[in-house]
Amino acid sequence: MIRSMTGFGRCETVLNGREITVEIKGVNHRYFEFSSRTPRGYGFLDDKLKNFVSSKVARGKIDIYVSVSASDETPTEVTVNHSLVSGYLDAMEQISKTYGVQNDITVVSLSRFPDVFTVHKAAEDEEQITADVLSVTDTALNSFITMREAEGQKLKTDILNRAKTILSIVDEVEQHSPQTVAEYEERMLEKIKQTLLENDINISEQRILTEVAIFSDKVAVAEETVRLRSHFDQLLNFLEYDEPVGRKIDFIIQEMNREANTIGSKVQNAALAHKVVDIKSEIEKIREQVQNIE
Repeated sequence: MIRSMTGFGRCETVLNGREITVEIKGVNHRYFEFSSRTPRGYGFLDDKLKNFVSSKVARGKIDIYVSVSASDETPTEVTVNHSLVSGYLDAMEQISKTYGVQNDITVVSLSRFPDVFTVHKAAEDEEQITADVLSVTDTALNSFITMREAEGQKLKTDILNRAKTILSIVDEVEQHSPQTVAEYEERMLEKIKQTLLENDINISEQRILTEVAIFSDKVAVAEETVRLRSHFDQLLNFLEYDEPVGRKIDFIIQEMNREANTIGSKVQNAALAHKVVDIKSEIEKIREQVQNIE
């Protein structure tokens, strides 16, 4: 299924006492470009997130935002800085002896001195956190891909409509091409005969007709229209693929432009020249749409 490179996905849930939020955004890019923003201390998630996303997304600029909030039930550890406590007690004792004041230090008062206690959360299980974040990411990514697919269907419909328009114009060019060639041959034949007559040159009628036919072939567009139709057949096939085809279609569009330019240089009829301009305009619009296909 055709996918757009533009999309958004989000998931927020609580797993193993942590509230995890993942947001994914994607926009056009020639290749796969990934950037992640994770909480401080969770840098170990970056590469794992990139590998996980790249396994399901082939192209586009992907930005992912991860938030991890621990619940109040998260285990914590409180440790006592015994050497610092001993220092405080010794200092209090010196003050008492030196200045003759009562040493009324208590545990509560001592605990209020700086750095007596060190409070920190228990070491977290990186493997569990990774598994939980990737689980949430998977849900957000599925939402992201669903949006891309919906946008891709709109792009596909637009491209098919424009392809239909182009092929109908190609029909008109093909129908008028024989008449255009015949008119060109007639004009050239008259011009050659006039030139020969004015310069009193004698050449056989068959030789003249042969030369006219050779030059007339340069304004025939049958080969180009056949190739153009072939490119459109390839385009329609690519639109049915279940894999990323944006780059392939982009190449086909370049070939279409080349054939359209050749046709434009060959047609001798003003009305047909306008038709070719319409073809090139529609191809350009398809090219713009293809820039957003994965």
